[in-house]
Amino acid sequence: MASRTATQRWPSFGVQVLIGMAAGVVLGLVARETGAVALGEALRTVGGLFVQLLKALVPPLIFTAIVASIAALRELENAARLVVRTLAWFAITALIAVTIGLALGLLLQPGVHAGVDAASAARPATSGSWLDFLKGLVPVNLLGLGAHTAIVEGAPRTTVSFNVLQIIVAAIAIGAAAVRVGRQGEAFLAFNASALAIFRRLLSWVIRLTPIGTAALIGDAIVRYGWSALGSLGSFALAVYLGLGLVLFVVYPALLAANGIAPLRFLSRAWPAIQLGFVSRSSIATLPVTQAVAEREMGVPSAYAAFAVPLGATTKMDGCAAIYPAVAALFVAQFYGVPIGPAELVLIVFVSVLGSAATAGLTGATVMLTLTLSTLGLPLEGAGLLLAIDPILDMGRTAVNVAGQIVVPTIVAKRAGLIEAREPTPAGEALAA
Repeated sequence: MASRTATQRWPSFGVQVLIGMAAGVVLGLVARETGAVALGEALRTVGGLFVQLLKALVPPLIFTAIVASIAALRELENAARLVVRTLAWFAITALIAVTIGLALGLLLQPGVHAGVDAASAARPATSGSWLDFLKGLVPVNLLGLGAHTAIVEGAPRTTVSFNVLQIIVAAIAIGAAAVRVGRQGEAFLAFNASALAIFRRLLSWVIRLTPIGTAALIGDAIVRYGWSALGSLGSFALAVYLGLGLVLFVVYPALLAANGIAPLRFLSRAWPAIQLGFVSRSSIATLPVTQAVAEREMGVPSAYAAFAVPLGATTKMDGCAAIYPAVAALFVAQFYGVPIGPAELVLIVFVSVLGSAATAGLTGATVMLTLTLSTLGLPLEGAGLLLAIDPILDMGRTAVNVAGQIVVPTIVAKRAGLIEAREPTPAGEALAA
């Protein structure tokens, strides 16, 4: 009885996250206005460690979850149809998002009203290519791990990263092989199921740190970026955020309602993942939480969610790969005085709907933008004009990406009659269980 009373004294998980966001704003403003270097460094360190913990769980979680889903898909009817429907909804929502981006770009004409200096234009170090998708499909190793060396502050620094798309391909192949070998594969599948349970428990522990991580991440964002850079690119930022808001709060709710899913209940249950995507600026770091929301809060079967959500985290990016490149491409064209006709608009739509797959092995909206600019024949240096406010825009883009990565599996599962009933719970409460 005493333990229950002690538990009841704590606010709900959703309230804890809101408190963390408010605390982050206050700490960030204090550090920025007073020049408290130690506080700013503490926020950056704590936020970075939280994201690092989430990213550390991504490879084993994806691998074990997809192997388990391959085994479980034997019990699901029309598994191939689910895959086709998922890809179709990816394309449909991307088409809607890019159409909104184009409409806003043409209406607001951010490139005409920009006050940015053309001298700040610079060709990005990383650019997108239509060959990247094919290259990204072939795993370098079973965990998709790779190393990259870059010059940081005059010194070489090597970082280790992972390619989620390659992990998905490897896990599908190994899971299929384990199923096909029959009895000899049962021991491996049983071990994989145990490992998945362990990693999910680890994830639940990390999720409990979300209020602290949220406070640190949003505080660090305020300290590092502020909002002063928005002045010269205000019309561009307005167009992007207006498009993101329309997709998140109008398009997605309309699609959900049309498929018999209550929009407000969806947003309340998905909000922990959406807000984590906003503050972390990483769909990959948010992936464990996104998948947990889809399964535990939305009732999407684990066998299907383990496939659809990780795939969405690499190829389903309505914010980074649809709205943003559409508005940004029109900005660059307007800034340099390059006329854009119906044929060019169709090309932007084509790249936005299919291009996210072509850049799945890479990261960053700049990669998708350079792919769009190169396809249209626009100067790649134009992407450099927008880098000053990219972190601020990336917060909203990632939030929309994460929301879409939950919306599509939920709709597909609902239409297939696979949604498992879930009792209403406070936002994020099941995630912290």
